[in-house]
Amino acid sequence: MRFSKTVYLMDRILILFILLALLLLASLSYIFLVSSLSRTYLFLLGIALVLGFLVYLSYWWVYIPYKETNKVFQLFTEGYILKGVFDVRVHFNRETAQLMQKLKEMIDTKDMIEGARKHAEYLALQNQINPHFLYNTLEGIRSEALIEGVESIAAMTEALETFFRYTISNVDKLTTLAEEIANVENYCTIQRFRFGEKIAFRVENLVGEELDVYKAKIPKLTLQPIVENAVFHGLEPKLGGGLVSIILQATPERLLITVSDNGVGMEDDHVHELNDKLRGASLDYVRENKQKGGIALLNVNNRIKLLFGDEYGVYLYSKLGVGTDVELTLPLIF
Repeated sequence: MRFSKTVYLMDRILILFILLALLLLASLSYIFLVSSLSRTYLFLLGIALVLGFLVYLSYWWVYIPYKETNKVFQLFTEGYILKGVFDVRVHFNRETAQLMQKLKEMIDTKDMIEGARKHAEYLALQNQINPHFLYNTLEGIRSEALIEGVESIAAMTEALETFFRYTISNVDKLTTLAEEIANVENYCTIQRFRFGEKIAFRVENLVGEELDVYKAKIPKLTLQPIVENAVFHGLEPKLGGGLVSIILQATPERLLITVSDNGVGMEDDHVHELNDKLRGASLDYVRENKQKGGIALLNVNNRIKLLFGDEYGVYLYSKLGVGTDVELTLPLIF
């Protein structure tokens, strides 16, 4: 909202007051300087016409907008309308306009959080499964594989069971960076059963020994979706082996995590389009076609911003044929 282009009610009242003062000053000056009675009558007639115009202007330019705004505020205080309060055509002053804009942002954020919660509940119902049944089944498969001496199947089943146990339980909680990285490593173990040694994974801690960054708290399932995105969109289409790196950095107040891959990369236009969407928290991605890509990035970015604020989130760097870096900025919490 651009307040500078709006003429507020207080501004209109001030303008009318200045015009009336100028009109009065002109009238007094004319009466003292001009002695002709006939000219005085004509001048007073002109003054009357101008005064009538100012009264007409005051009615339509000030009184009517005031009554409309006052009526909207009255309906809002009585609980008849909520978002309709933002339809006010003319605000009283700049501060009132800024107050209403801030209130709108707060309500939109509340709606966004409520929408995210309802969407999560919908997905939970859509994908409802008994976790214990899943764990017990996977453990049964693992036991049979060990009995038959097929250790590869036993190892894959154990990795899959651990992955699902971490993924399904307490998704709304914060976890340690160490636990989140362990889940990523477990995910990569599962992927190696499919891709073999084509995909390598490593963690680079650039923070130093003076700070145990692995104890930092981050939202659960923040890194694994980004790594999965790197595997399927970056490394899978690539000829030859690929590498996914998680690079850890920190400032006194922020935790910086970069998920980097040496995959196929992206075109500049697509990178700019994704970064534009990542600037703010939005639920628009829920309605988009998943084939467009970037859903994992938008999902993680949305959760970070809703939890910690717009100064945190995800940013993307990529070059076609070189690879992609996904930079996550989080508050440093222990």
